[in-house]
Amino acid sequence: MFRNQYDTDVTTWSPAGRLFQVEYAMEAVKQGAAAVGLRSTSHVVLATVNKAASDLSSHQRKVFKIDDHIGVAIAGLTADGRVLSRYLRNECINHAFVYESPLPVSRLVVRLADKAQVCTQRSWKRPYGVGLLVAGLDETGAHLYYNCPSGNYFEYQAFAIGSRSQAAKTYMERRFEAFNNYSRDELIKDAIFAIRETLQGEKLTSSICTVAIVGIDEPFHVIDQKIIQEVIDSVEIKEDAAAAADQAPAQDDEDKSSEAAPMDI
Repeated sequence: MFRNQYDTDVTTWSPAGRLFQVEYAMEAVKQGAAAVGLRSTSHVVLATVNKAASDLSSHQRKVFKIDDHIGVAIAGLTADGRVLSRYLRNECINHAFVYESPLPVSRLVVRLADKAQVCTQRSWKRPYGVGLLVAGLDETGAHLYYNCPSGNYFEYQAFAIGSRSQAAKTYMERRFEAFNNYSRDELIKDAIFAIRETLQGEKLTSSICTVAIVGIDEPFHVIDQKIIQEVIDSVEIKEDAAAAADQAPAQDDEDKSSEAAPMDI
């Protein structure tokens, strides 16, 4: 993307019918650290990459608890995500105070989308440069939504946002049909696999990823790093064993071919 005469104001349309400021906000989401979400009929899992800007600093939080039944993962400008998370918490608190019941996930997502959309038609505002994966559980079941800076929102079985998220999407597209029948642990394992796809060969450890879950009889919470590291280690052990098993027949074939019959001279 590059500057042009139609991107100085969020309310200025280009002749092609585009709002460049909104597209720039969506580009900020693509440049952020990767975040993935997966859901079954009973649970929703969120996972994010947490990379520190420097070896001397800590990473910024990418997963926020909104209520016992709702949590979000963000990609893009963390400050914008923090402000929107506070707004979502206030909406849940106000609804619980007035109606004495949890706020339905779909209604909260619509309110968030409306708030984002207002910033696309006010010249004194700018779009929020953050995308949110909203995971929740209500009376209608488990839900996973993506809220875009443009004000659009979509419900997904599984989705990924942020830097190199296409690799995670490709992985989940091959497996999503079985997600509804997945157990809690299987969802967590596939979320970790999807996050690993975005690292492009870099070693995955519990220190650079955060995994959170919400489900039936399980309030939203971040899973302990020790448990995540145990899952990563078990997966790597299985992969190493499978690789060794594949190499063994190939080695036997090479040994047999090297045993050539002696030549008669």
